[in-house]
Amino acid sequence: MPGQPEQERLTFDQAVNYARASGKAAFAAAPVFGDDAGAAEGARVFIIEADGHGRHRIRFVAGPFFSVALAANEVLADDDIPARVREMQFMRTSFSEDWLSDQIQVLIGRLVQAAAMVAPEMPNYLEMGAHAAPAEVVFPIGRIGRAASPRGNRDS
Repeated sequence: MPGQPEQERLTFDQAVNYARASGKAAFAAAPVFGDDAGAAEGARVFIIEADGHGRHRIRFVAGPFFSVALAANEVLADDDIPARVREMQFMRTSFSEDWLSDQIQVLIGRLVQAAAMVAPEMPNYLEMGAHAAPAEVVFPIGRIGRAASPRGNRDS
């Protein structure tokens, strides 16, 4: 947005020092593209957070958009941090583990909002209403690729 300064980006080492000194967090996110590489299908998020003891931990969270199923949600050991993560630029933010129960795009939205970053092009997934089909709508399971096998028959 014109007239508003962009938040300073931090190197990996600066982000670690920030988390340790402030007790807050810093994050970086990278989109994940599918086979067609046309649109992002998910994201990888790296969160450097204070551990409450003057140290830090790096949380790696990844998953597809519009799903609460995360492909990864783990704390990385310092020796396991890839060089490409150390080359990323991080933003100051705050973080709550409660946010990990949301969809990945909601997590990113919360991190951006906590960073007080103006991102007018980012949809507000927190305020979006959920859409549900009426109760009488039945999903045709047989069209998924193979017909559902009868209960108790797991050989097919």
